[in-house]
Amino acid sequence: MARTILVTGITGFIAKRIAYDLLAQGEKVRGTLRKASRGEEVKAALRDLGPEALERLSFVEADLTADEGWDAAMTGVDAVIHTASPFPLSKPKNEAEVIQPAVEGTKRVLSAAQAAGVTRVIQTSSMEAVMHGVTSDPITEADWSNPRAPTCSAYTRSKIFAEEAAWEFIEDHHEMQLTVINPGLVCGTPMDRHTGSSVAVIERLMAGKDPMAPEFDIPVVDVADVAACHVAALDRSESIGRRYICAASFMSFLEMAKVLKAEFPDRKIPTRKAPNWIVSILALFDEQIALIKPMLGMTMRLSNEAATRDLGVEFVPAAEAVRRTGHFIAQK
Repeated sequence: MARTILVTGITGFIAKRIAYDLLAQGEKVRGTLRKASRGEEVKAALRDLGPEALERLSFVEADLTADEGWDAAMTGVDAVIHTASPFPLSKPKNEAEVIQPAVEGTKRVLSAAQAAGVTRVIQTSSMEAVMHGVTSDPITEADWSNPRAPTCSAYTRSKIFAEEAAWEFIEDHHEMQLTVINPGLVCGTPMDRHTGSSVAVIERLMAGKDPMAPEFDIPVVDVADVAACHVAALDRSESIGRRYICAASFMSFLEMAKVLKAEFPDRKIPTRKAPNWIVSILALFDEQIALIKPMLGMTMRLSNEAATRDLGVEFVPAAEAVRRTGHFIAQK
């Protein structure tokens, strides 16, 4: 018998692929939307599954910043995949504008699930909550970002504190069964043109907006693997109470640029390394660049062994994930 899985923030880049995979294996999917009108966007993205699958897709209007709608969202649900997270459209005046909604939203979803008797929750966190200020080699799930690390932005801190809030909730409600997935920069092929900030990173390289690329490492993962980790966790009891690094490997911006240039030689994609001294000067005037300055020249490694062992996911190589995003952008 088909289960009903609630997917929060179903319009998201990751969430749409999760919904696709769940429907493809015969589940019922209920998605939360901040605006009900965006349901048609989701249906259009999933239309290749056919009308029978789309009949198993429904929506409920609910916002992470308000209580309304969450009781209805949880009614009759077998499990929750919580992907939704507030993302600032512009730089906030203070960090609380980013951190508080993320933390309170996580608590709101978990509280609503617990009140409805829904005990199984898969939460999307981020490598942002794993890798900052960490010196482990390789980085593993035992690592937690230091919120005071010089590379931490307000967004990074929001991911750290939201995941911490989830684990604290579980400590107080032992009947709840939580698994956390920590993706890196999500590349691969999106379900539609409504993509997130990860794709924008590759888009910037493809557009050749910068004459050079800084050499700093970032973890990369294919969206198909991110969805696979979430879906597999639903049926893997060994994943309960665990967090999982969800990335193929670290890859530098310069390496990404070279992969894309080899695939699209006619595009003005930067393949020269931006000297560290130039990046350091730019960091004086650009807060985003200032965040990457401490990472320049650092070589980082990660272990995804736990996700492969417990969730059965063999990760697409980072370079291939980047290439897939490049081809998606080239077809726009």
